[in-house]
Amino acid sequence: MYNLEQELRENSYPGRGIVIGRSADGAKAVTAYFIMGRSSNSRNRIFVEEGEGIRTQAFDPSKMEDPSLIIYAPVRVLGNKTIVTNGDQTDTIYEGMDRQMTFEQSLRSREFEPDAPNYTPRISGIMHIEKGGYNYAMSILKSNDGDPSSCLRYTFAYENPAAGQGRFLHTYDGDGSPLPSFSGEPTPVDLGELTCDIDTFTARIWDALNEDNKVSLFTRFINIADGTYETRIVNKNQ
Repeated sequence: MYNLEQELRENSYPGRGIVIGRSADGAKAVTAYFIMGRSSNSRNRIFVEEGEGIRTQAFDPSKMEDPSLIIYAPVRVLGNKTIVTNGDQTDTIYEGMDRQMTFEQSLRSREFEPDAPNYTPRISGIMHIEKGGYNYAMSILKSNDGDPSSCLRYTFAYENPAAGQGRFLHTYDGDGSPLPSFSGEPTPVDLGELTCDIDTFTARIWDALNEDNKVSLFTRFINIADGTYETRIVNKNQ
């Protein structure tokens, strides 16, 4: 288990990141999604609630340049499934699973983002709560070491995850030009004391993100017993 706050503090630009796991008391499914930005266009965003999920939105619409890769719904809910992603593949997963496709099958029609030379990975997660049980899966679609002719597809599934443990998946291994894509499996992280309550979880993740580059953070705790949930949103732009 790695220390999540330390992982965040030691990487000035992890890009966009998803954390999924289980609270220390075992009673809640927990998730966090954050976005960062280096350009003025990327930084000109906020998270807003939309139904049971959230959407990105321009903080100052007059300064919006290209909305294609930065305006999307990172979180949507389909019945007892919560989808969290870093792009409009949220909708692809939602629509595919609504047609009885699996999480992995739904993503077969998608690749990494067309933002040469970075070819930013598409990262996705899905949390499934049913009859007091909980499992989740994560996916990354990435170029083959910067080669856009080859897409590498990885899916990681976690059944009955242990209390106080989670996985952290993000788009970049660090800053650079081009930005280096995330490598390896989702990082196992200790969620123990972080998940004593949602406000602590939210505040400590937000504080650990690079001050210059962080833009917005979403967190949610879902009660595994009945599916009720609490949500927090933090936006740097107020």
